[in-house]
Amino acid sequence: MISVNEALARITDPLAPVAAETVSLADGVGRVLAEDITARLTHPPTDVSAMDGYAVRAADVAKVPVALTVVGEAPAGGAYDGVVGAGEAVRIFTGGPVPNGADAIVMQEVTIRKGDTVTVKQSVPANEFVRPAGLDFSTGDPGPRAGQVLTPRAIGLVASMDVPWVRVRRRPRVALLASGDELVYPGETVSQNQIVSSNSHALAALVKANGGDPVDLGIAVDTLESLRELAAGAEGADLLITLGGASVGDHDLVQEALGDMGLDVDFWKVAMRPGKPMISGSLGATAMIGLPGNPVSAMVCGLIFVIPALRKLLGQDAGPIARDWALLGAPLTANRSREAYLRGNLNRNEEGAVVAIPFDLQDSSVQSGLADANCLLVQPPNGPAMDVGDRIEVITLNSLTTQI
Repeated sequence: MISVNEALARITDPLAPVAAETVSLADGVGRVLAEDITARLTHPPTDVSAMDGYAVRAADVAKVPVALTVVGEAPAGGAYDGVVGAGEAVRIFTGGPVPNGADAIVMQEVTIRKGDTVTVKQSVPANEFVRPAGLDFSTGDPGPRAGQVLTPRAIGLVASMDVPWVRVRRRPRVALLASGDELVYPGETVSQNQIVSSNSHALAALVKANGGDPVDLGIAVDTLESLRELAAGAEGADLLITLGGASVGDHDLVQEALGDMGLDVDFWKVAMRPGKPMISGSLGATAMIGLPGNPVSAMVCGLIFVIPALRKLLGQDAGPIARDWALLGAPLTANRSREAYLRGNLNRNEEGAVVAIPFDLQDSSVQSGLADANCLLVQPPNGPAMDVGDRIEVITLNSLTTQI
């Protein structure tokens, strides 16, 4: 068996980013940039007002109250073309260009207007409530970078930079192939000896949430012919994920079936719990990851290995999933030789510290615990017994459900 870190490196190192495509900014949310964004204009393009009020010369309002003559207006989208002279003011609105001669904005709340005269009741220093040209960015300034996900916030910035089209990585095509005589799809008739297949749906959701395009190849029965027939549908995919059949039992046929199709196996055991029987290799030009059939094992391996693989295909950092530290909320027995991932929840205690409480039931077939969990507690290989209050590494789960 190899370590989790070695397995991750051997899965991701051979992968290369998929090709780029151009999409409209309107279709860019959730996509991963393939090229840096550069501002095509300066924002704001000129000095503008941050308030509704009056554009004045700071020197004219050094002593208040003072009456000034209103000589024009500067609305957003308009401008006052003259020059503000001594004793003059221009009515201005938020976003309006600051006229020549003026160097400060007086809020309308501290003024009294009568006809063409405005009385200023409060002094302001030079540059008060003035947003200088280029305060946000200037032409040529960098925006979101290659590898960054276009969140709604980033979309707003790119739009402000006057960029209507963006180059993004195409969504990696991920083929999913489940196997097992006992499996049926949700909604189908379930006999006494069958169970509903959930792994394909769970992994498809994980792939989609992390920028990929899942393709369900179906459920193969436990024959070499069925596995080969459905696996042929993975041709052209960037990644093939098999679900089940990765162990060494009489019905675990993935290696044998795909071996006849050219499967090159790199490794097939990882020192982790749950998830030891896991295959990694390539089927022709398609990378392949074989996940265990137990639902929790499949999803944990998906979190630890499939997400970084997708990130590599999308031109992002493919390092290990981020971990944090928390205080242990319940004692743990000593761990054995495999790195353990325990389902649990994070909460805050009365002092505000983050506490991780593992669930009592950790069987790898129990999905309800994984659905209820918001973290995985990580015990290192051969780790000692741990007491309440000890520090433990945790992987928060909610951040892994979507990129945006």
